This record gives sequence, structure tokens and C-alpha cells, in this order.
Amino acid sequence: MAWWLSPKSWFKFLEMKIVKGDKILVIRGKYRGKGGTVLKSMPGEERVVVEGINLAKKHTKPKQSGEKGKILEIPMPIVISAVKLICGKCKKATRIGYQYIVEKDEKKKVRICKKCGKEV
Repeated sequence: MAWWLSPKSWFKFLEMKIVKGDKILVIRGKYRGKGGTVLKSMPGEERVVVEGINLAKKHTKPKQSGEKGKILEIPMPIVISAVKLICGKCKKATRIGYQYIVEKDEKKKVRICKKCGKEV
């Protein structure tokens, strides 16, 4: 099937407003009120992986003889609509907007905080 016929395939071309390394706050679900750093951004699925949020346990077998098996806690993705960015300037959970800045005859697209208006 061609990518333009698949209803979900065009999401991979979207730009997400929350990217790797951003500080976020979970606003909905089991982890509401908790925050963390984005480890991975998945635009095609509209999800993010956040450090310490939505942990799942993974059981691993021993690799070598004499070694014991382990139970690891791995962060799983959560929906992008359940998180808000924490602005670095005003330290509040906020929405994100875009603004074009002209410097040296070149347009640059930057993210801005909707509450304080500063660049994120």
C-alpha cells in the first residue's frame, strides 16, 4: 500500500513541538503532576518517552553461566497530548508557539513560551 493511502503514514512528516531533552510535566493519567526529561520523541506515533514515567518491568535471562536474571524497569512511550513543556525562563507548564526571527538575511524558526513570550 502506498504511503499516501495509509491514514496514519503522513504523521511521520509532522514536526513535534516537544523534542528530546525538553523538561515536561504530565498533565493527564496515572503519572499526573510528575515531571521528567524527554528521552525520545516519536513523531510518527505522536508519543514521547519520558525519564521515570510510565515504567514497565522487563525480565531478562542470564547471559553467562553463574549470572542471575534481572528485572529491569524501562520507560515506555506516552501520548504527546498528555504532557506540557516546562519553560526554562518562567518555570511554568506551558503551550508552545513558533516565531520567525530574522538575523543576517536569514529566517530562523524558534519555539516560544505562550505564557511569558520568551524563546524556549
